[in-house]
This record gives sequence, structure tokens and C-alpha cells, in this order.
Amino acid sequence: MPLIPLRSRTGPAVLTAAALVLGGLAAGAPAQAAIDDGLVLKYNLTEPTGTVAEDTSGNGRNGAISGDASRLGDEGLQLGGTNAHVRLPNDVMRGLDSITVSTDVKLASDQATPYFIWGLGNTSNGTGNGYLFTTGNSYRTSIASGNWSTEQTANAGRDLARGAWKTITYTLAGGTAVLYEDGVEVARRSGVTITPGSIGGGSTTANYLGRSVYSGDKYLKGQVRDFRIYNRALSAAEVRELGYVSPEEKVALDLQDLSLGDTSAVTADLALPLTGPNGSAYTWSSSNEGTVSSKGAVTRPAYGTGNAAVTLTATATSGEASASKTFTVTVLEDISGEQKVSEAAAALNVWDAGGIRGNITLPTNGRHGTSVVWASGDESVITATGEVTRPAYGSEPARLNLHAFVSYGKAKTKRTFRVAVLPLPKAEAKEGYAFAYFTGNDIAGENIFMAASRGNDALKWDELNGGQPVVKSGLGTKGLRDPFVIRSPEGDKFYMIATDLSIGSGTSWDASQRQGSRYLEVWESTDLVNWSGQRHVKVSPDTAGNTWAPEAHYDEKIGAYVVYWASKIYADNDPNHSGGTHNKMMYSTTRDFRTFSEAKVWNDPGDSVIDSTVIKEGNTYYRFTKDEARVSGCLDIMQEKSTDLLAVDLPATNPRNWSLMANCIGKNAGTGGVEGPTVFKSNTEEKYYLFVDEFGGRGYIPLESTSLENPDWKLASNYELPRAPRHGTVLPVTKTELERLHSQLG
Repeated sequence: MPLIPLRSRTGPAVLTAAALVLGGLAAGAPAQAAIDDGLVLKYNLTEPTGTVAEDTSGNGRNGAISGDASRLGDEGLQLGGTNAHVRLPNDVMRGLDSITVSTDVKLASDQATPYFIWGLGNTSNGTGNGYLFTTGNSYRTSIASGNWSTEQTANAGRDLARGAWKTITYTLAGGTAVLYEDGVEVARRSGVTITPGSIGGGSTTANYLGRSVYSGDKYLKGQVRDFRIYNRALSAAEVRELGYVSPEEKVALDLQDLSLGDTSAVTADLALPLTGPNGSAYTWSSSNEGTVSSKGAVTRPAYGTGNAAVTLTATATSGEASASKTFTVTVLEDISGEQKVSEAAAALNVWDAGGIRGNITLPTNGRHGTSVVWASGDESVITATGEVTRPAYGSEPARLNLHAFVSYGKAKTKRTFRVAVLPLPKAEAKEGYAFAYFTGNDIAGENIFMAASRGNDALKWDELNGGQPVVKSGLGTKGLRDPFVIRSPEGDKFYMIATDLSIGSGTSWDASQRQGSRYLEVWESTDLVNWSGQRHVKVSPDTAGNTWAPEAHYDEKIGAYVVYWASKIYADNDPNHSGGTHNKMMYSTTRDFRTFSEAKVWNDPGDSVIDSTVIKEGNTYYRFTKDEARVSGCLDIMQEKSTDLLAVDLPATNPRNWSLMANCIGKNAGTGGVEGPTVFKSNTEEKYYLFVDEFGGRGYIPLESTSLENPDWKLASNYELPRAPRHGTVLPVTKTELERLHSQLG
């Protein structure tokens, strides 16, 4: 019997196959009746026309199709991702102590996140308020009595594959939730205390297929069909009937859809997938390893020798089943050296050439493997390696030429940049403070807010911009947390960096550390009021699951900023980040917050640490870090010190390069659980402030100590902080800067 393609299935896969084997549908009829027992509703979604999702269970619970949806017959309902969805009747879970929800879904390759595949529940002021949902983003199903913080989740720990039909099924009964993919269990959660019928007291008015109960989330983009809700938990055998895919089918489907795109004129390395959307594992072989390797590395034939044709063979394996598919790849001969240096020179850039304020990045490697050597028209102002000496305050800008000599073999070219280095700013005392922060785990709170001190008092604050955000995100997850602001060593430029994370959009804490952002969000300013356009800059490696709470400190020894953040780093052979690991502090260096060095481990004590911040006093750096695993004795903030900012500590480092000075800082000062420390020195006295985020209670709380070397952190008294500040930065500012903040943002 030929294989039955999964994408052509319109009912239970194995049941249809069994009927064909037996030579008629009659033999399958009793099983079909059994699998339909307990249906609350069933939408085939294979009808050729219409805006009604017909309930074929016989219960009359038709749904309404709206938005950019289109009918594809047996290929189901196409959802365009803009506003298409199926609205289910109200109260579909009323009275249910147990439930099964199942559907066939084919996610579009460009599905935006966060999103729900289906969601049943209620929405209050744009936020989910009691619901049951499934998403393919870290494939999981959650049931909640309120918002995201009440979710009880069965999580597969990896994303649902895109571009292939998947049967996804969730069952819940007796406090046990089970999540299935193509008829096979992939996650289980016991001890679930919420029942479907308890949500909203049985009243649910936001019941959707293809739409989230969180108004800010994305709509589903892809195809759906055979959507079912039952008033019982199907057995594992019944779930298998709904969607089991044999190893032979997985191999056939994965090879059928496997593509390398246009391989008729290849000039760069190929991305050779290692797994298929249906779960097959791919191995690759090449007819010419020197031109295209089995890992996809491409070496172009030398200029003038002609193009090369290579055969790549992909072998897909699932269990005992395997099959192969070949691809012909034509690799174009290399371009000439003259063309390489010409293109490389054209791609060079000197940022802020018309108004340089600090050390600049002068790359020594260009496109196409070219080498770049720089020469300066005035080494006393800008060296050939980018170190800048600015003219004194009150002087004219220094203008000069920077010459880039680009070479590749015997081919050479030159490009000249005319640049201006601005004079130093006037030195001014610090007579106030600026405070950047976010306010909460919802969409409204995951933006950057600012406050300014009342005069030179670090404990009295006024919210700026009417308490509304001063910066919002248009990139990445579009959520901003943990803003950090740093002043340049010259004093007249500011950089702001932030975490790219939106918990308010429905992303779980687990998912955000497995498949979260590897980017920083970056802005720059010369006045703390007007900020540049947002830059979305990748700093973490592909093995990272998250990039959390970035901060920076300028290191005079290297003439650059050291940027550090927390990441979970997964094994190279775990591309889905499904294994276990812990957060460690990573670092990179930069001169311009555009070009970053390769990320390296900075602090890994062998267990989870996050949220580091640094202050320098004399020749000593003092680092405050949240210890998430009681490495230092408790789940709290610890203080360490080192004379080398870039000193690295690994699990085997003994003794540690950063010595422990204090731990349990919040607990000893009388706070609840704290994180997100920001530290700064008083402008007016020999005192240091450590603001810590009491994440389960009051938000930021100010602690103070008269010494960093002999710390004695105590809760400050008589303070008036902004409303609901969360992990952010306090920055000492001049009188001019403080007045500008109050006048232009107040």
C-alpha cells in the first residue's frame, strides 16, 4: 500500500489507513464512532466556501470565520496572519472537569511571536484573564485562572516545527495534563489544580482558533483543520488514532518538502538542515568536499577557472526508515581580487564621522576576506587603531583624513574618510540623578520610563513624561525590560541598552530562556532627552537561549566598553535548546555599541547567576549579582570585588578571581526576594546607594552604605520613588542635564 501523505489527511490518520487496508469504510465505522464520543464541537474546516465553521459534531456550535482567511478545501483553512481567526461560541468549557483539544495545524515559516494556535477563555483590558491555550512557541499548553502568572503548563521545551502539518492534542483530567504531537506524548504535567469549567465560572467570551486572548499578541499564520473539543480526556490510543505518523511517512514528507532554495548560482555557504519538520534526522554527503562540504561550507573555484557542479545527497532517517534525495549545486567561480577590494572598500564606514566623541572602531578585516590597514592624517588626534584624543574644551573641532588601505593578494585600493573630532565638554559637577526603568510584566509596563530627582536628593523623585514611556520598542519582541544607561568617559554621550523580552505578550519564563532573544536593544543620546533610532544588535551566540539584563562599564585599560549580560548557553548538539543548563554572565567589548566582539563567559560559578552591575572606586571594581542558586548562601544579591574588570571565573576557578565580600544583602537589610541591582555613589556625601528590585513586592527599594570596601547595606528611610519602578539604572547628572530633563520631559 502506498504511504498516505499527512498533508492530505482529513480525519484520523491511522483509522483511514486501516479502512483502506480492510478494503472498505464499514470496518472503520465503529472506531470512528468511538473517537467521536464526547465531542463538544468539531470543525472540519475543509468546506469549499463560506464564513461559517460548521460544527459537524451535531451539537450546533458553529463558529464564525473572519479576517484574512481563505478556504483551501482538503488543505484546510488558510489564516493570513493579519486578523484571520475562527470565533467559537461563548461558554464552550462550561461544566467541563476534563477536556481534550486537538487540531491539525501547519504553521507558516514566518509566523510572528508571541501567538496562540487556539485560546479559550476571557480577556480583560487586553490581558488574558482565565484561559486555556496552546502555542507552538516553546510548544506548550497552559491553563490559567487569571493572567500569565497563574499558568500551569505542559511544555515540550522546543518550538513546534513550521511548514509541515502537525496534529497537536492536549488532554486534561484528574489534575494530569498531557501534550501530544502527531499522536505521541511530548510533555506531561501533574498536579494541575484548575479545571476548564472553573475558568470564568463557566463563562468564557474569548474563545478562538487562530487568535490569542492577549490583545497584543500576533494572529496565527498558516493552515488549520479538524479542530476538536471533547468533554473528556482521550486515551493515548485514541490520540494516536487522531494523528500518528509512521517513520516511513515522516521520512517521505520531510524529503518531499526539503529544499535548499535556488542552487544554480551559489556564492556563499549553504545552511544544510539537520532535522526535518516531521522529525527526521538529515545526514549530508558531497560529491566534492573541497567545493561544497557535507556541512555546507562553500569554497568557490579560483577566478578564471570556471564554475563547479556538485551533488549534495541528503539522507533522512526516522527510526528504522530512511531515504535519500539529491541536489545539484552550481558554485560560481570567485570574483577577481580587484572586485573584492573595490566592494570591501565601499562597505567600510566610520560612524559619526562628522562629530566623533570617543574611540572609534577601525576594522582590520573587510568583505571577501580582505585586509584593511588604516592611516591617520593626525596621529595625535586619532591613531591608526582608532584611539581618539579630543581637543580641549572651547577649542575648534579637529578635522583630518583617515585612509583605509584595502588589499587582497596583489589587488589593492584606498578609501579616504574626512572626519571631525569634537572638543571636550565643559567639566561640570553632578547635581542630580536620572532614573530609567520599566514598570511591570505586562505590555504597558514593558517599555522604558524615566524619572528625575528633586534637586540633588537621590531618594526623592518625579516621574517624567507624565508617567508615560519615553522609549518604546519596534523591533524584536517589542518588549523592553532592564534598561541600563551609561555615560561615555568623555561625558557628553549616553548609551542606553535594554533586554528584548515581552512576558506581557504571553511568553513563558521557560520559553524566554530557551528560544528567547539573542539581541540587545540600543539607543544613543547626547542630552538624555532625545534618543537615536533603535538598534537591534545580536551579541549572544546561537547556542544562547536568552540575553538578559545587559549592562556596561568602560574599561580604561582597553579603551572600550565591557558589556555583560546573563544567558543560558546550550550544547552545540542541542539546537532546539531542550536540555538543561543555567544562566551565566557573558561579556563582549565594544567602542560604539554597533560592533561587538565575540561573546565569552565572564562569571559561571557552576549555577545560575543573573543581573550583574559594577561600580569602580579607586583601582577596585565592585560587582553586585543576583545569586539564583544560593551559590553564596541565599537567593539574593551578593557583592564581589576585583582589580581586573575582565577577570573570568569558571566552575573550576579556585580561588575565584572575584572575591566574595557580602551575600544575602537584601535579606540582611530586611527586604523580600530582590534582584536587578543598580549601584551609584552619592553626589553630596560619602555614601553609596544600592537600589534593589523586590520583584514579589514593592519594586525598587533603596539600600545605602557608607563604604564599598566595608559594606553595611541598610534600608534607606524617607524615600519617594516613582510608581512601580522595576529593574533599571540611576545615573548621576549635571545641573544642566537635570533641568533639561524636568523642562523637556516633565
